[in-house]
Parts: sequence; C-alpha cells; structure tokens
Amino acid sequence: MNEANQYVIEMLHITKEFPGIKANDDITLQLKKGEIHALLGENGAGKSTLMSVLFGLYQPEAGEIRKDGKTVQINNPNDATALHIGMVHQHFKLVEVFTVLDNIILGAEDTKLGFLQKKQARKKVEELMNKYGLLVDLDAKVEDITVGMQQRTEILKMLYRDNEILIFDEPTAVLTPQEIDELMQIMKNLAKEGKSILFISHKLNEIMEVADRVTVLRKGKYVGTVNTKDTNKQELSNMMVGRPVQLEVVKAPAQPKEVVLHVEDMCVASKLHKRNAVNNVSFDVRAGEIVCIAGIDGNGQTEFVFGLTGLEPLSGGKIELCGEDISKSSVRQRGEYMSHIPEDRHKHGLVLDFTLEQNMVLQRYQEPDFQHGGFIRFDEVRKYAEGLIEKFDVRSGQGPITVARSMSGGNQQKAIIARELDRNRPLVVAVQPTRGLDVGAIEYIHSQLVAQRDEGKAILLVSLELDEVLSLSDRILVMYEGEIVGELDPKKTTAQELGLYMAGAKRSEKGGEQA
Repeated sequence: MNEANQYVIEMLHITKEFPGIKANDDITLQLKKGEIHALLGENGAGKSTLMSVLFGLYQPEAGEIRKDGKTVQINNPNDATALHIGMVHQHFKLVEVFTVLDNIILGAEDTKLGFLQKKQARKKVEELMNKYGLLVDLDAKVEDITVGMQQRTEILKMLYRDNEILIFDEPTAVLTPQEIDELMQIMKNLAKEGKSILFISHKLNEIMEVADRVTVLRKGKYVGTVNTKDTNKQELSNMMVGRPVQLEVVKAPAQPKEVVLHVEDMCVASKLHKRNAVNNVSFDVRAGEIVCIAGIDGNGQTEFVFGLTGLEPLSGGKIELCGEDISKSSVRQRGEYMSHIPEDRHKHGLVLDFTLEQNMVLQRYQEPDFQHGGFIRFDEVRKYAEGLIEKFDVRSGQGPITVARSMSGGNQQKAIIARELDRNRPLVVAVQPTRGLDVGAIEYIHSQLVAQRDEGKAILLVSLELDEVLSLSDRILVMYEGEIVGELDPKKTTAQELGLYMAGAKRSEKGGEQA
C-alpha cells in the first residue's frame, strides 16, 4: 500500500469558527484503515466540532477532507452516510417511543412496492448482532432499555448502513464500568473486521487500552499525534492540558465534626415497579467529611437524590438537615441548607436557552444582592457571573451572555459546579460531578470539593467512577437495589472488593460478613 493511500480519511487544515471562538484552528487528522484512532483534548478543545465537520453537521471555513486519497464534499449527514461514515453522538439521537429495530432501520428502510420489508431487516440486524456481540432486545421500546443498550442500538444503526468509518463521541460518558469493558471489546472486534474508528475521549485509561494512535487538540489547535505504545498517561495529560496534572487526589485525613445530614429509614417509591426504589436507607454525613454513595447505575441512587433534594416525595422515613426535619419541605426551602450538583445537567442543572449569567443566579435572584424592589440588578448579576467564570475557568464564546446550550458539555458542568459551590451551604450533594470532564477539570473539581470539606462543609458524593470513589471519599456507602449493603473505608478496601458489593455479591451486616 503506498503512503498516499494508507489513509481512509484525511482532514487537512480544517478551520471552523463560531461567534467569538475558533473551535478548530488549522487541524490535520489522518485515519488509517482498520485502526482505532483516539481524539483527545480538554472540554471545549474542538473534538466534537471536528467530528461534526466530518459527519457533515458543520461546514468548515477552510481545509479539505479526503477519503481514500480523493477530495470529497460533505454537505450533510446523508453525504457522510453515502461515503460510509457513521457517528454515535454523545447525547444519543434515538426516537424513544420506537422499538430498537425501528430505530435501527429508520431512514434506511428496505421497501418492496412501497411496503416495509421488516423481516429481511430483522434478519440483517440479527446477523450483525451475532457477528459483533452486540445483543439487544429488538422489540423493546428505547425508553425502556438501559443507556448501555441504547448505545448498542446506535452502533447497530451505523453497521446496518454498512458504514466503514465509525465515529464515537465520548461513548463511555454514561456507561457503568462493566459496560465500558464490553464496549472496548466491541470496538476491538470492529477494528479487526476492517472498520476504521475515530474515538473522542478524555479518559486516558480507555485510550491507552484500545487506541492505536492518539491525536491531541488543545484550545482548538493541533498539538500532535503519537502511538499509544510509545507514550503514557502522564505524557498525554501534559499534551492535553499544557501543564503537569496531578492524577491522584491530594488530601489530608478528614476531621469530621457535628452531624449535618441525618437520614433515617428513608424510602422512595419506584416509578417502574411496586417495590420501593429506595428502601429503609439510614446514615449520617458530618461536617468536614466526604461520604460517597457508590453503586452501579440504576440501583436507586437517582431516586435517593430526588428524595433528598425534594424532586420526589418520600414514601417513608425522615431527613434532618442541621437539626431541622425537612422531609416535607419544598425544593427551595431545602436549598437554604444544601447545594445540589445534579446528575442530568440538561434536565435539572441548567435552563439551556438562558444565558450563562442567568443560569448562575437561578436560585439566588431574589436575594438583596441581585434585586432591588422586585427588579433584577443586571449589572450585579453580570459582575457575579464574570467572577465565577474566571474563578472556575468556564470557557464560552461570549462570556456571561453565551447561551448555555451552545457551550461544550464539560463547560456546562463547570458552570453548574461554580454556581453550587459558591452558594456556601452546609451540605453539598454532588452527583457525578466530574461526568464528561477532562483530567484538568477533574483535578480542579476534586480540589474544590476537598477545600469545601476542609472548610467544614458536609459533602455527599454520588459517583459511578470507581477511581473517583476510592480517591476522593473518606467513607464509602455501597447502594445495591435501593439498600445500603456495605460501609467501607477507602484506605482499606480495593476496587475488586468494592465491585463485589456493587454487584450485590457481598453484604456486610453489623456484626460479621455474609457472602
């Protein structure tokens, strides 16, 4: 194979601009046939933008794209599909009320005399499922299946269209550790079959495990391309952030004081079945400690947080915050005592069509600082937002007047964390605070949470990331099927032991272990 033809896709000198920001500044990326090529960079480095250009969602201001050495014009996703390029987006593009099978064939239906040939379509999908180990229930509605299964549906959608170049945008952001392992295996199988994969990520472990080569972007510019076998995590994180990054959490031992949060026999009803989603959960969180609720997604953590923050009513038990019974208080009343970094930043964290400065004062606009005589003091709001943007390094095209929807996922997350930590409440409820963030931002958020702890705040962390659970928490509570099945000391436990508790294979009773 001669040098020119070894690349199936070449993106040469691509430049893409948005108001106030150069998202891609003269970037070149070359993908070889049959390789897994990772695209690494901080939040807002321009990774998703570059892939959206390749998939035809955006038109670049400059540069050219070649496929198999020939220059091609990609005006929209249909052009990309015709060139056998497919993409799994970070926020899935599925029709929730359709079945899995209908989602897979949507837009690429086989018809005969105007009738849908579903039998043949099903046969083709089943063959693909078996070939790549992508098993999903084809007749289930998308709204009823797990996120991991939805992702498999997206991958099958690409394979059904005979795509040869597969783009994965942050594919592991919403998966459990087990699902991540399965996805890595699926990607390796796809590459073995001759598919070429572009894989956007900022999780260094995953890149080291599956990628053959890595291209690093920083602030919209190309930094370099390296072979994974010739590099390591520290070197990659330096390339990505532009400075050495602390990959471990540095913190002094906790000095717990008085009880801030007391939860007793708390129950929250389930929307899916007759059992309680949260069943008789009791524990305390003290000032000056980080207590983490660990567990595999879907074991009642979400419902627990909804019950605690007032988004769902309790079906039993009580919650005391700073000695006050808040079991029946409204969300706003509870907000006087707690900050809440929610799990779903789009649904519960931001009003996406508001500006950044409006989002920053969502819970505080009625305070005297921000209003006078019922009128909002807009200059004060702007000054406050500008301070937080600088302190937390929230990157956006137009500063405080940027519409939240147009920001990258990681910067939306930073905005929520800035707002919540600045509210200075005795309890911080942080649900997956670093979901979708890069190493530089994770390092910063972790240091902020530790600083809050050291100032005497009580921190309740809910996380699915084992590394985060083990390195950040002072005590670990494991939740399985809505119950607390173990309390572990992060200094004395291992990821393996934690995994057994999370999978329900192990429980601790007061007074002995039972398998």
